[in-house]
Amino acid sequence: MLTLTLLAAALQRAPSDCNAISKDPIVTVDAPGGPFQALPSSDGCWIFVSVPGGASRTPSVIALYRRSKGTLSLVRTVSIEGGPTGMVLTHDGKTLIVADGDRVAFVDANRLIQGRDSSILGYLQDSAARGRVYANVTPDDKFAFIADENSKTVSVIDLAKARATHYDVSATVGKIPTGTLPIALPFSRDGRLMYVTSQWAPASYGWPIECKRETNNPTNDTTPVNPQGAIHVVDVARAIKAPATSIVANVRAGCSPVRLVLSPKGDRAYVTARNSNALLAFDVAKLRTDTAHAVIGRVPVGPAPVGVAIVNAGREVIVTNSNRFAGAANDQQTLTVIDANKLGAGEKAIIGSIPAGAFPREMRVTSDGRTLILTNFGSRSISMIDLARIPKPH
Repeated sequence: MLTLTLLAAALQRAPSDCNAISKDPIVTVDAPGGPFQALPSSDGCWIFVSVPGGASRTPSVIALYRRSKGTLSLVRTVSIEGGPTGMVLTHDGKTLIVADGDRVAFVDANRLIQGRDSSILGYLQDSAARGRVYANVTPDDKFAFIADENSKTVSVIDLAKARATHYDVSATVGKIPTGTLPIALPFSRDGRLMYVTSQWAPASYGWPIECKRETNNPTNDTTPVNPQGAIHVVDVARAIKAPATSIVANVRAGCSPVRLVLSPKGDRAYVTARNSNALLAFDVAKLRTDTAHAVIGRVPVGPAPVGVAIVNAGREVIVTNSNRFAGAANDQQTLTVIDANKLGAGEKAIIGSIPAGAFPREMRVTSDGRTLILTNFGSRSISMIDLARIPKPH
């Protein structure tokens, strides 16, 4: 009985140890390459990191980090085919689904944590789906949605069939047609809708050309070459049966919208418009009912914002200023902290700034809401940020 008591006590201590506050408000550690996304486990003890191989010949890996007593340490890496980018954990915590070049990788999360060689379950490869960059899974863990960035589609995958066929491409139900370069894939709180960003709208929408070319732009060329990007509102039930006809609304979302997250209540959508250097906020209900008046706020931020996260119970929004088209590996970029209740005030909604590395790319908040996990792609590092110690309002 004493042994069981001690075991129970140890299990109760584990989450506290994992989520303990660090000595410093920001803790940064090296990554084995340019990290794309860092995904915390539900208990906060483990961080899964996708590291696509790059020009410096770093290998493509999934890296596993352990959080303990305010520290973050690399435990192991697992080689992976392709170029892993966006990931999602199934809600039961068992499977890591990874967008991975022209394939989707399936990783057994528990085996990876245990260090077993067989953690890679298989790959679903689709030669028609290029540049897969983001992933999400329905609340019932039955279907995966994968953003095929270079194919202008979102693939819908039946996960039961994928497992039964050892991840054959026949498990793909179909594809949702989008604008150019689709990325974000969040679901509404009830799981009935999905919101997909694409960086510019198809010509068939008839939207005006008003966005400049998105490069380092040394000649300061501001000539418009593309339309605004879009938020595509997808009916999930229809997408599972007939993906090609599942989009129910399209909304203009600034120049090169890349990431989208929903407020805790699900009533607001926050979008980083990278080529507009802005955060846009939308009334979610109006994304379907009144698309022309869906924008409720626009806040100018730093150069080429990418990642966006909701923190402090929805009271604040944090944006990564990536400077991805002009930055260098030794740059020190920033994160912009925004008061969610002052979005209509534009720049006055900005209440602080957090230092970051080069090309801060993706952010995730641990399940206890206390820690922000950030990938610095350009400086090849990962940061833990204590949200209780972020800069206060001016």
